[in-house]
Amino acid sequence: MTLRRTARIGAVGLAGAAMAATAFTAPAQASPEASPAKARHEATQRVMDAEVKAGIPGITTEARDAQGVWKSTSGVGNLRTGTPRHANDRFRIGSITKSFVATVLLQMEAERKLDLDDTVEDHLPGLVRGNGNDGSKITVRQLLSHTSGLFDYLADEEYLDTYMRGEGYLKHRYDTLPPEKHVKVALSHPPLFQPGDRFSYSNTNYILAGLLIEKIGGRTYEAEVRSRIIKPLGLKETSNPGNSIHIPRPSSRSYSKLFESAPDRIDDVTEMNGSQGWGDGDIISTTGDLNRFYHALLRGRLLPPKQLKAMKTTVSSPDLPGMGYGLGITKFRTSCGTTLWGHGGGMVGSVSLAVSTEDGRHQLASNRNGDWSVGAPTDILDAEYCPSPPSTG
Repeated sequence: MTLRRTARIGAVGLAGAAMAATAFTAPAQASPEASPAKARHEATQRVMDAEVKAGIPGITTEARDAQGVWKSTSGVGNLRTGTPRHANDRFRIGSITKSFVATVLLQMEAERKLDLDDTVEDHLPGLVRGNGNDGSKITVRQLLSHTSGLFDYLADEEYLDTYMRGEGYLKHRYDTLPPEKHVKVALSHPPLFQPGDRFSYSNTNYILAGLLIEKIGGRTYEAEVRSRIIKPLGLKETSNPGNSIHIPRPSSRSYSKLFESAPDRIDDVTEMNGSQGWGDGDIISTTGDLNRFYHALLRGRLLPPKQLKAMKTTVSSPDLPGMGYGLGITKFRTSCGTTLWGHGGGMVGSVSLAVSTEDGRHQLASNRNGDWSVGAPTDILDAEYCPSPPSTG
């Protein structure tokens, strides 16, 4: 799930005061590092510390490369107690879930259980109809690439006021929401454009993708993700929450600015019903498991070459400056020209990013337990992949 409302800028009084008095952990390394790797991680740490100083409660990050595993944190996991963030924190990964969902559908295509050019109507007859929406004209490929034209249910103002903002969120955070409700909200709006005409990010696409997985696989979307990805890769800290309101431990508190009229107010939003995400953003994981997932994906352990190529075939858009979107995966390009593949993810109280080099040899995953903006989300990528040369003194 991507939260359109979370791109806020500005220092935060309460969080800033808490951060000023908080120590952060030093980088944890399994073995001595060569100078280039050390310089990369030092640059990444500086970005983390700067974001905490600017008001984000805390950050946890892990990088993996030929030199080993580097884990580090900055800031706090609990604003009330001042407890630091933990390097092995679990958190809601938001739209990074989409990479898992797309991988399952591409595996099903490799097994000839569906074709990317099948229509939604072929598998979910009668579901996508009304207000000019027509599932017989929308393909599976267009769902996964966000070129379907379907309205994003998270752009519906009534839904946002009821479930995502202010008193509405605080009142309804424990409600169970079936995926069909999200589809109904989206279909109350006409399509944005004819299928295939252009790119427009819509969480509705991946609600439908989850329903396709269930129809084709004959069991729950969660069961398919577990058996096809989580168990084979040994992602022991990764789970689908279902209707649970909790994040398994170790985990930090999650914080949000729910009230635009009170920009300095910060609410603890850790507890929420997991069904309020779903195939568009419900998974809970860790930086380590996300790095293992993208390493396996980019190294061809999860998809045959044909399907991996399809996943990495991107569309561009003015909405994606310097980026492209494939099938459940984003192509990033750093300021120094390094190509990275991965996804960002936002939930109420949580903002995450996980990427890998195309050869699968260098991963970075990071999570912030505050959902407001204090800088460019990709600053940490430039730090890790485009560091300044180490000082020679």
